[in-house]
Amino acid sequence: MRSVSIVFLLFLSVFTQAQVEQGAATPAQPPPPEKDALKINLNANGSHYFQFTVMNQTWVRFNESNPYTLVEGTPKDNTVDIGLRRTRFQAYGQLTDNVFIYFQFGMNNFNSQFNTGSNRKWAAFFHDALCEYKVSKGNQLKIGGGLTIANGLSRFSQPSVSTIMTMDVPVFAQSTVDQTDEFSRKLSVYARGQVGKFDYRFILSDPFPITSSGSPYQFNRNANFAGLGHQLQPQAYIIYQFFDHENHTTPYMTGTYLGKKKIFNIAVGGIFQQDAMWKQAENGIDTSYQDMKHFAVESFLDMPLSSKQDAISAYAGFFNTNYGTNYMRYNGSMNPANGTLGNNTIPAQGPTYGNTYPMFGTGQVIYSQVGYLFPEKFLNSKSRFMPYASFTSAKFDRLAGKRMNIYNAGINCLLNGHKSKFTLDWQNRPTYEQVANVIEKGPRKNCVVLQYQIFF
Repeated sequence: MRSVSIVFLLFLSVFTQAQVEQGAATPAQPPPPEKDALKINLNANGSHYFQFTVMNQTWVRFNESNPYTLVEGTPKDNTVDIGLRRTRFQAYGQLTDNVFIYFQFGMNNFNSQFNTGSNRKWAAFFHDALCEYKVSKGNQLKIGGGLTIANGLSRFSQPSVSTIMTMDVPVFAQSTVDQTDEFSRKLSVYARGQVGKFDYRFILSDPFPITSSGSPYQFNRNANFAGLGHQLQPQAYIIYQFFDHENHTTPYMTGTYLGKKKIFNIAVGGIFQQDAMWKQAENGIDTSYQDMKHFAVESFLDMPLSSKQDAISAYAGFFNTNYGTNYMRYNGSMNPANGTLGNNTIPAQGPTYGNTYPMFGTGQVIYSQVGYLFPEKFLNSKSRFMPYASFTSAKFDRLAGKRMNIYNAGINCLLNGHKSKFTLDWQNRPTYEQVANVIEKGPRKNCVVLQYQIFF
């Protein structure tokens, strides 16, 4: 637990520094307003522009390893690692009244194990490259296409990761991530817009073949992404907005507005792909194709509570995910390990070592999160503090009725809103073993992460 103490002391030092800054002498003149140094106006009123942004998320992490974990051939009960969860460059702009363009370039999950095992993306790559045409004068109808994260299912299927409240997104909502997409992006055409209180998006995607994912496809009695055949993928997502309208510049959806907007939404979404999955037929010889069908209903609340600038952010969603018979896939963010002894672990898609757990599967998932932004000047600090908690509860067919619960709790120290913030996060997750063809629960494991994010 010495590593946990080190992480805690690092976070405590940030808080102490914020307190020291509060006691500094007040300048005689107010500082000049911030300038958009990375924004180029293309006309006099700035309605036509081109802008650049940068983001970096650095993690320092202590993780209790899943059973039988190896790191470079050595068994490890726990690990301490440093990594870049996300490093991004964005370039986008409203070039004319109707024409919008957006690019995003960067990399993800870069730690000491980045180049071990299978990895489709050996270096930084384009996440997004899209063109969009505004058909209406307002936001009623926009038509776009290219490599894009515009998705159906959920707001967390297309999250603005620079503005999320929790340290990381619920990745299970990005249902085909790095299987038939590129880190949740697909080649797509879409229509999106806001009509009255409705915000909608309809997408037609052209998924990548599973054979390009870097891992060999599987063919057995459990459903997996089909290694033969190719079908387009229709998606849809519709929101009803009770109060303020959400941002609509890009397809990305804001995590929390930190009390700057009054948002209360309900939404439904879905993804369908015919013959996306396959398995061995009951005779053990023929191929049985199955459709992939996902559906979700959710609600999002994010609003100020009083004149003291405190705010609440909350989300609840129900997901019915159908990947076919008994599909289940393990995954973990920026896995700190790269091997397993292979003893009594569940044969499933994805690695079962390190920090992974059954993240994707055929079944139902409930996800919720809640956070509270403390008022300004809390503890006489110039920084803002936002503690949060999240809960994931999944019931996958492959786990034979055993419910999988994951708990997260943490706190943000917002030095300058989302532009400069520290996040300390604790996670408690389950492990499983297969004993005599029966899936049994193993010991629960913990993970503590300190993240620093810069976004400008």
